Amino acid sequence: MTIPPDDSAAEGPTDIELRVYFVRKRNALLVRGVFSDLFMDYYLHCADLKVQLTPELDAMMKEALVSFTMHLASRPWSERHAWTVNFQTPLANFFVTGDNQGASVAGRCFTENVRVADRGMFHAVVQKANEPLRQSAIDFSGASFFGAVEEFYARSEQRRARFFEHSEEDYVFLSAQPQCDTAWLESLTAEDVRRLDQTEELSLLEQRKYHWECGCSPEKLYAALMPQVSGGLDAFFEGAEVLRAMCPRCGRRYNIDREQFEAWIAERA
Repeated sequence: MTIPPDDSAAEGPTDIELRVYFVRKRNALLVRGVFSDLFMDYYLHCADLKVQLTPELDAMMKEALVSFTMHLASRPWSERHAWTVNFQTPLANFFVTGDNQGASVAGRCFTENVRVADRGMFHAVVQKANEPLRQSAIDFSGASFFGAVEEFYARSEQRRARFFEHSEEDYVFLSAQPQCDTAWLESLTAEDVRRLDQTEELSLLEQRKYHWECGCSPEKLYAALMPQVSGGLDAFFEGAEVLRAMCPRCGRRYNIDREQFEAWIAERA
């Protein structure tokens, strides 16, 4: 088997390892990883929230997690990223987010209140430490998440990128670097990728570990809700003592207790 898969699963089911290679003489970056453990943690999260997607949306969500995590691994350590991707067929929104310093990835699929349009929309946000957010967006057609990311790379990143499934839940991501042999990159087949260690010179650059984690908490939701309580807690709670709120990043639901929220506001003051 080429580009041998990671054997370090003993370190824990919540970690996956991505290995980043440079393809010498082709000037391309290669990222490879086995995503079984990340998928398992994502499914456990869905089971906890009693969320079940259709098989089509489930496959797209897995592609979202794979492509985003591999994109994250190919970027500098100081960056945080988020993608919001709208598909028209099937009609759904996907959100994925991650932090290289925290080595965390999270996301969800929305099927309610999705905007209907002529084409899909890919919106990306990136932030480096101590720098303002940078945003970019493209429209696209098609129903493949990998295809949408490849189109985003071509039009927004201005370079070629391709995804391959090496074997079950084992993926390879190739992206063009300066002076890349793009004809070679575009001609690659899945079988070619399985034999790359025999046909190309690969140099291991680094190994990165990622895990499923949103990092949401009642306190973080309190902070997010603060702009909505400018009119006072009476108006915000409308006579109730407990409100239900949802984390926009992972979909986890929280009970917002008025007394606890009020105590948190007092502590901040």
